[in-house]
Amino acid sequence: QLQLVESGGGLVQPGGSLRLSCVVSRFPLDHYHIGWFRQAPGKEREGLSCISRSGGVTNYVDSAKGRFTISRENDKNTAYLQMNSLKPEDTGIYYCAADPSLFSECVTWSMRYDFWGRGTQVTVSS
Repeated sequence: QLQLVESGGGLVQPGGSLRLSCVVSRFPLDHYHIGWFRQAPGKEREGLSCISRSGGVTNYVDSAKGRFTISRENDKNTAYLQMNSLKPEDTGIYYCAADPSLFSECVTWSMRYDFWGRGTQVTVSS
């Protein structure tokens, strides 16, 4: 079964930046669309961004547009989420997930994702 491991979370001040990584193992990354999700304290998990298998298509939800950038390096089996201008409301556990479907485009709907990492904590606080 596909395995995903997130890293790069931590404590950052408002306005700061973090880059999250998602390393995929056991199967080639280019077989999957990749999504990043966040679960804030007391809230449901929400999709933030996704990137298609080839990297040619990316999508962002409004709260991530202009601040977050998703990318992938298939030869390294790694996907990334660069987060800039972080706000306290960005605090939460961040998950990457893999969608094995044959659709040409990725989506930020969690139902499409079959494989999930365990998450990495991001805390934005002064």
